[in-house]
Amino acid sequence: MEQLRKKQGFICDMDGVIYHGNRLLPGVESFLNWLKRENKHYLFLTNSSQYTPRELQQKLARMGLEVDASHFYTSALATARFLSSQAPGCSAYVMGEHGILNALYEAGITYNDVDPDYVVVGEASGYNVDMMTKAIRLVNAGAKLIGTNYDLTGPTETGIAPACRALLAPIEAVTGKRAYYVGKPNPLMMRTGLKMLGVHSEDAVIIGDRMDTDIVAGIETGLDTVLVLSGVTSPSECENFPYRPRLILNGVGDIVPENDEEKCQK
Repeated sequence: MEQLRKKQGFICDMDGVIYHGNRLLPGVESFLNWLKRENKHYLFLTNSSQYTPRELQQKLARMGLEVDASHFYTSALATARFLSSQAPGCSAYVMGEHGILNALYEAGITYNDVDPDYVVVGEASGYNVDMMTKAIRLVNAGAKLIGTNYDLTGPTETGIAPACRALLAPIEAVTGKRAYYVGKPNPLMMRTGLKMLGVHSEDAVIIGDRMDTDIVAGIETGLDTVLVLSGVTSPSECENFPYRPRLILNGVGDIVPENDEEKCQK
């Protein structure tokens, strides 16, 4: 634990680590106060493509946490960055929320449901058969298939919900095409996160609730790894993977030294 506390860069997942839906998880406020008091570099790096950094900032503000928008990086931003580097000025048919739509627009990528270069799939609350059928037809016509993130499920206030990879599965099955997933554990997103932090991988840690995205991303990028049990992964499920996090904690509040908790809350 002391080795963890000496790290200068903290990359934190959000869903299942900071909150469930609109409910702040225990110990998060103390953890954030500790990061600020210790002058740590920190970044909230989320595979969710639903929201913009400004919206995430406001969401945390409603929960009582003040965080500048520069501390957020999403799979939507990573996807827009990837597509603009691969094919500047391209077009895409998008199944997702305003987070991915805004990110693509800001990167100069236009919406196209006739003959797009890409079909981009993220979390979509309005997901339906018509959207899926259109995506299948466009992929069969030559559009390249992109997933904003590799999460199969996501935690909510009421339980587990299907996430990006689950929504993409029918499209992959029908077209026979495999999507390219941009978010964690893709090293593209992790390297950008480290650049934003301004620290070397050896002096950084990733904190997440998923073995198949957060922890493997940290291992493959050379970061210290912490799994918290406040999200989707249980201790027994860890045994199903051929790799392990260095630490397993109940939540991020465990990182704050006991004698600092009162100080952090002031």
